[in-house]
Amino acid sequence: MIKIENLTLTQEWDKTFPKSDKVIHSKVTFVNRYGITLAGDLYMPKSAEGKLPAIAVCGPFGAVKEQCSGLYAQTMAERGYLTLAFDPSFTGESGGQPRYMASPDINTEDFMAAVDFLSLHERADAERIGIIGICGWGGMAINTAALDTRVKATVASTMYDMTRVNAKGYFDSEDSEEQRYAKKAAMCAQRLADLKAGEYALGGGVIDPLPEDAPYFVKDYYDYYKTPRGYHPRSLNSNGGWNVIGCESFINQPILQYSNEIRSAVLVLHGDKAHSCYLGRDAYADMVKDSKYAANKELLLIPGASHTDLYDGGDKNAIPFDRLAAFFAENLK
Repeated sequence: MIKIENLTLTQEWDKTFPKSDKVIHSKVTFVNRYGITLAGDLYMPKSAEGKLPAIAVCGPFGAVKEQCSGLYAQTMAERGYLTLAFDPSFTGESGGQPRYMASPDINTEDFMAAVDFLSLHERADAERIGIIGICGWGGMAINTAALDTRVKATVASTMYDMTRVNAKGYFDSEDSEEQRYAKKAAMCAQRLADLKAGEYALGGGVIDPLPEDAPYFVKDYYDYYKTPRGYHPRSLNSNGGWNVIGCESFINQPILQYSNEIRSAVLVLHGDKAHSCYLGRDAYADMVKDSKYAANKELLLIPGASHTDLYDGGDKNAIPFDRLAAFFAENLK
């Protein structure tokens, strides 16, 4: 028997979105292949009977399941799916020590462990499982789809490729050997500083207070993570952020190497005004280039939507949940 850690889970409703009266919500735990116990929120439509198509949801990178992944999960449950929003390893209510670390491999495994959980759930149809990844977890979702043949449909919403951003900077503005070397040297120095201090230094979440001359995308993040709209006390982005060395390995290992071998359906969803839109466009282009499986891949751009508008809809009701429901209905037959 694989041992599951006994996690302390909050039982009261502490989400950043209202509780739906159309679904049944429960707290669950499951374990990944590294032995880390993950915490999740399971949503089931009240009127459902028999086995259901199922969807695992995670993201954004540095967020928790009480924020927009839970909103996506609850909304898709209202549309007839058994859904699971979960906290990644080392974050939120999930296990894993030390805290606030990230890994392209472990985080991809987190998604696969969620698929394990749903595959074995008595109310899930193991032949009809999809995943939704938001922001940095959009890249993880595509990476998972390239590895996990059980995944029949994937949505990458307002996605980041976190390995590209860490290695090349925003908008590829730091894409040189010299700049990468400087980053790596700084990380190596920080490792020793942390060991001497006896604790890991935090890198800081979304900047607060917000400078008047902050770039547009920083203001976009602030408006979500630092205001009542999306603030949560367990969210890294809302508070102290990742450890300074938390994403060190991302500099050295791209995650989307085999995306053009994904046979299952993938929908890349992005706002056309999002600072990150280039990441979604490029991920889609790489996925269909020289691919035998391009016919079931789609890039859907939402006019006027920013990056965080696809977190919770913003003030535009920007998330096309009906379109997502149609996508999964078509591909989780």
